[in-house]
Amino acid sequence: MRRLPPRPFAALATAGLLAIAGCGTESGVPGGLSAPGATTVTTGTIRAQKVMQLTRTHEETGMTLLEGPAFHPDGGLFVVDVTAPPGKPKVMRVDVRRKTVRAVHTDGRGAYTSAQFSPYDGRLYLTDYAHGEIVSLAPDGGDPRTFFAGEVDGARMNPDDIAFDEEGHLYVSDSRGLSEGAAHGRVVRIERDGGKPTVLADGLAATNGISFDEAYRGLWISELTENRISYLRLGEGGEATSRHTAIRVDGGIAQTDSIAVDADGNLYQGLHGRPAIVVYDRHGERLATVEVPARAEGLDSATNVAIAPGGTKAYMTVSGPGGGYLYTFDALGKGTRQSNGG
Repeated sequence: MRRLPPRPFAALATAGLLAIAGCGTESGVPGGLSAPGATTVTTGTIRAQKVMQLTRTHEETGMTLLEGPAFHPDGGLFVVDVTAPPGKPKVMRVDVRRKTVRAVHTDGRGAYTSAQFSPYDGRLYLTDYAHGEIVSLAPDGGDPRTFFAGEVDGARMNPDDIAFDEEGHLYVSDSRGLSEGAAHGRVVRIERDGGKPTVLADGLAATNGISFDEAYRGLWISELTENRISYLRLGEGGEATSRHTAIRVDGGIAQTDSIAVDADGNLYQGLHGRPAIVVYDRHGERLATVEVPARAEGLDSATNVAIAPGGTKAYMTVSGPGGGYLYTFDALGKGTRQSNGG
């Protein structure tokens, strides 16, 4: 989650959300998904192409902010709109081949910053940043359940993104301290039944993106207010064994948002404050920058990306005063479960 400008902050607070502060292949793509527009690569720059507009700026909140692109096994791409007001779609399903979008879920309360499908029960899990909760839905948007609520080690979470391990246990980026500008961020592990919440790392600077590496040996974690990516190595039981700063992102006015990882271990780091994605290899070498064409006006963030499983067609969520859009580009490696960016 990122800092929100005054107008949407006030609107969300009025609604009770006081806690918010702030060339590729298409083989194996689920449902034969594809999107128009060729990707051009020049000296490390990848030019993304517009697929479709999903949302417009909401009068009630003064903005729209798309996040959490995640592929369902049947090929549907699910996206959340963080600042959607009550009654407007907060979770959407996109058919990128047909260029259609339909509402999946709305409610009068949640501010959902990410979406992920569990490999354990197949349900869609959402982080409610404002209320410190994680909720789950059936893939059709029905049967809403509160999966986790309450404090972890004496403090309520501001859950931002989720990564699932292969057994379906959750690893959550807790962005505590964002509003105060304090390094109170954490990584929290929650068992797949909702029990035994455990703090794996703390003292982080507004923990945001989180994704397993390609071998499930550790977690890549972005820290929004320090523009850095840390690596948290894990033991066989999911416990943290070490942590270090892995990559320092030269973002300028932009800040590090969500993270996705492809089958080759490359990291796709979303940016809030610039409509671009930066790509690194596992050794921290910057490989490319995915850019939205300069002619696209009113777009100032590319928060997240998902790569279609088994293929290299990638879809990034891009937002700003001009609305919320889906853009596409050819990734450097094929998509896996870790390629759904939080």
